[in-house]
Order: sequence, then C-alpha cells, then structure tokens
Amino acid sequence: MKKALIAVGAIAGVALLARRFAGRCGGIDFEQMIERMPDKAPPKWMFTNISAIRANTERILELVEAERTPDTHEQMHAAV
Repeated sequence: MKKALIAVGAIAGVALLARRFAGRCGGIDFEQMIERMPDKAPPKWMFTNISAIRANTERILELVEAERTPDTHEQMHAAV
C-alpha cells in the first residue's frame, strides 16, 4: 500500500514539473536562435539548406507537372 502511494506521489510530482516547464518551452523562438549562430554552425547550415531544398523541390515539381500536362493531352488525342 505504501509503495503504491509513493508511486502515485512520484507520478504526480513529475506531472506537475512537466506542466510547469512545458509553458516555458513554448516561448522559445528557434528561428531567432539559429539566426544568432555563426554561419558555419551545423544547425544553421542545416536550417538554411532545408529551405533551399524545399524551394528546389517546388521548382522540380512545377517542371514535372508542366511536362506531364502535354503528354496527357497527346495521349487523349491519340486514343480518340
């Protein structure tokens, strides 16, 4: 019985600490932290490269869609 009471108390204590520190974590601005890093810092390099990769991916998808559109029209006309 005492072990169960101690376990419940420990779980409640951990839950209270987690709730208290969870509010502070929401106020962290990761973008601002990365901007303050030196240019050669790996997290900053990764963050800027992810943005560049997304932009390149969007351009590639636009090119692929542009290439697909004429092919589908040609296939439709050939089938008719």
